[in-house]
Amino acid sequence: MRNGWYSLRWYALAVLVIVLDQYTKLLAESDLDYGRPVEVFSWFNLTLQYNTGAAFSFLSDAGGWQRYFFSGVALLISVALVIWLYTMPRSDKLLAAALALILGGALGNLWDRLVLGHVVDFISVHYGGYYFPAFNIADAAISVGAALMIFDSLFGGQGRKQSKEELGTG
Repeated sequence: MRNGWYSLRWYALAVLVIVLDQYTKLLAESDLDYGRPVEVFSWFNLTLQYNTGAAFSFLSDAGGWQRYFFSGVALLISVALVIWLYTMPRSDKLLAAALALILGGALGNLWDRLVLGHVVDFISVHYGGYYFPAFNIADAAISVGAALMIFDSLFGGQGRKQSKEELGTG
């Protein structure tokens, strides 16, 4: 059975990610000074940073064209994810959750790019002298969604594959 309007629950998850992402970015911009870390734990800081590039500041110094390029890519991916969620079978719950997390994260960062011209990052994790690039809730949702997709492709798809083979459609 196809998802159809049943997919609204997954769109709601995407909206929740967007709301949490934008709310935490608003808090970060109102309560943090740019570039000045606030230690939460010995390995975890809140540090307001602006990213004009992609993940991990890739192409952040490319001269401005990347804003439109990454916005276009995020928009195309988001449209594809909306369609995929609408048409996928109801049984693909883990994959649907993964896609919803990725969709919410992509749209959260897209909003920043279109409205602000950069993405607001504020979560900084480090150990010793190694600092992981700053990120935000949208980035975390995209990463968790990607991990769930990988997990689903390795382990979750077996039941779907077996069911299709039993039905003679796989």
